[in-house]
Amino acid sequence: MKFGFVDEHRKVWPVRVMCAVLGLSASGYYAWRTRPQSRRSAANEALLGDIRLIHAESSGTYGSPRVHAILRGHGRRVGRSRIERLMRRAGIRGLAALPRRARTTDSRHGYPIAPNRLARNFQAAAPNQVWLADLTYIPTGEGWLYLAAILDMHTRKIVGWSMRETLHTQIALDALSMAIERQRPAPGLIHHSDRGIQYAAEAYRQALAASGITPSMSRKGDCWDNAPMESFFHTLKTERVHHRVYADRDQARRDLFGYIEGFYNPRRLHSALGYISPAEAERRAA
Repeated sequence: MKFGFVDEHRKVWPVRVMCAVLGLSASGYYAWRTRPQSRRSAANEALLGDIRLIHAESSGTYGSPRVHAILRGHGRRVGRSRIERLMRRAGIRGLAALPRRARTTDSRHGYPIAPNRLARNFQAAAPNQVWLADLTYIPTGEGWLYLAAILDMHTRKIVGWSMRETLHTQIALDALSMAIERQRPAPGLIHHSDRGIQYAAEAYRQALAASGITPSMSRKGDCWDNAPMESFFHTLKTERVHHRVYADRDQARRDLFGYIEGFYNPRRLHSALGYISPAEAERRAA
């Protein structure tokens, strides 16, 4: 490992200086460098190349669990600990979250509140049985861009979404309309959200009723009652938003569209799905 460090940095610092600092002999390093590469070393080098490719294709978001899942999916018999070790040595890691929080829920209204029919039972036997809905905010150089999204509990697919400059009811209605248009759910689907005015408003309740969708709402101020939806927004911000600086709302819209429809729904491996994508989960359920 020490000789490998010296070899990797030989164009940065003098070899003899590094060897002296690391307690090595320069002659030993040069002998190591001319020694034929072992079979294991060559295999690790090839594996690391595949790891770098997978990591790059995920826009730098995947850590070792998802890299391991993709390699296994391609028929590669390789241990997760080996992948972790190679990624750590090469300085390759998944993106980490930067904590930020803004208030998007306004439950101070006089509209009816639906009972909590979900009761944290985050299970669905098939697609379009349970949908979760919520809103979040995206910072841009022009001010906030708000995102409303609806997630299918069985596939974890974002079935509907909408982006606007304000938090008026229409943003939630647009996401709901997209979800209904895409999925064509049968009557009886449960739609769970927080108590925000967007979801309690008469226009939204009428849209749910018109499609035979049953509303459900979290307890007051309890984000864990909608945990999978919170998890999606956390993933979105960890893997994309917190690592971008959006000059304006249009730039943010394009990037969020690319993440949801170009990466998350069709390709991102989801741990709750056994490391398959929402699109693959939907195909298997068809």
